[in-house]
This record gives sequence, C-alpha cells and structure tokens, in this order.
Amino acid sequence: MQQLEHAARALGWDGRLIPDVEVLGARFAAVARIRQDVHQWRSHHGWAPELNPSWFRSWSEPALHDHLPVAAVDLLGILVPVPHARFALQACGTLLTLAPCVVVLPSNSRYQPWPMLELDYYGVGVVNAGFEGPTELVIAPEDRTAEFGSSMFGRWLLEVLYSRILELPQLTENA
Repeated sequence: MQQLEHAARALGWDGRLIPDVEVLGARFAAVARIRQDVHQWRSHHGWAPELNPSWFRSWSEPALHDHLPVAAVDLLGILVPVPHARFALQACGTLLTLAPCVVVLPSNSRYQPWPMLELDYYGVGVVNAGFEGPTELVIAPEDRTAEFGSSMFGRWLLEVLYSRILELPQLTENA
C-alpha cells in the first residue's frame, strides 16, 4: 500500500486511498474524497450507500429520478499496479472512462518507447514508485471522463467507494 500512497502523492491527488477495490473483474486502488456536506445530509436522512448494482437500473425510469442519492464521494483517480508497462493498457481498460487512470510500475522499471507512446495517446498515466524509495511521475494522466459521459456503472462505483470509506474509520478522518 505504501507504493500506492507514494504514487497518489506524486500525482497530487489529495484524497483517501482506498486499496483493493474489485468490481466487474477489475482490481485497483482508488483515490476518493468524501463530500462532507452530502455525507452529512445522507446520514441525517438515513441514505446509506446503495451497493446493489441492479438498483441503479431504476435510473432509466423517469418517475424515479427524484429518488436518486447524490454521490457522497468524488473519484479523483484510479491506480493500477502492474509489473511492466506492456500490461498497462489492458489493466486500465474501461477504468479510464471513470476517472484518470494511472499504472504504477516498480521503481526500477525500464522504458521502451512503444508502450509509453501508446499510454500517453490514450491518456493513461504512469508512475514509477517503490515501497520506500523515490517516486517518479513519468506520464501525467488525462481526465477523459467527459468524452465518455456518465454511466450507471460509474455512479454505482461511487457508492462502492463511499461504502468503503465508511467501513474504514481511518479513511473518514479528514476525508
């Protein structure tokens, strides 16, 4: 987890690191920030995180639009540890439609031009980070979410992250 913390710090992502997120076969860490005003409102009105993905299908029903919870977290970015840059694009996959996506390579990684050019083209960020050593931002990620628009999956993921922040008390401190 220290490697991911170093990477988030190198990116300037000022939020809480939520490790070991696994949804739809993808495994990653997320950096999210709780929206205190929304969290307080939801807590006061008994609106806990909604973790049932089928519940979000109701969003397509116009009569139910006034029954949707406001997202209580902002997703700043996604971190995906990979052993080599050639696995980066596959590891990020559809995750880059949800937030800026960064692959975290071991600090001793060597670069080859092709994977790096391809990652830069798709907006995937690259950080070299060790567990204790220096961290290097190699390619800054791009936020491509506007190109893809919002999705029910993305909104559900925010609920999952909200739930994870609430489960881990140390994450809610100064969140």
